[in-house]
Amino acid sequence: MEFMPVFLRLRGRSALLVGGGGIALRKARLLSASGAAITVLAPAVQPELEQLALASGGAVICDVFSGEIPGSPFVIVAATGVDAVDRAVADAADARGTPVNVVDTPERCSFIVPSIIDRSPLMIAISSGGAAPVLVRKVREQMEALLPA
Repeated sequence: MEFMPVFLRLRGRSALLVGGGGIALRKARLLSASGAAITVLAPAVQPELEQLALASGGAVICDVFSGEIPGSPFVIVAATGVDAVDRAVADAADARGTPVNVVDTPERCSFIVPSIIDRSPLMIAISSGGAAPVLVRKVREQMEALLPA
């Protein structure tokens, strides 16, 4: 087993999201749904992402990642899509001992975000650790068909 499945309580905790585009927006939606206060760090930020961050009680820092982690985030997500930047974020997070997710790069992650079926209060997480995404998608589709909305 490469990753131990866990569920994190993020409500009221800070999350640093490095990236301002579509990849970051998808992760911000999950972080927002979990109640995290999202700080977005990117040179340019999509308007919807900025709104999510501010509505969550977080902030937007319009700047490039300098190698320093601002504040004391509980978790960090690197979602720039730029390998060198995402790697630098992962390295900085690891140096601080802060859990980090580098989108679509499980080998750089200390935690991953599985495929989620949300039928609150029932939550189902499905993951192959990045090894079999097609199988995960198929299992998710089958599980969703079995569960009432």
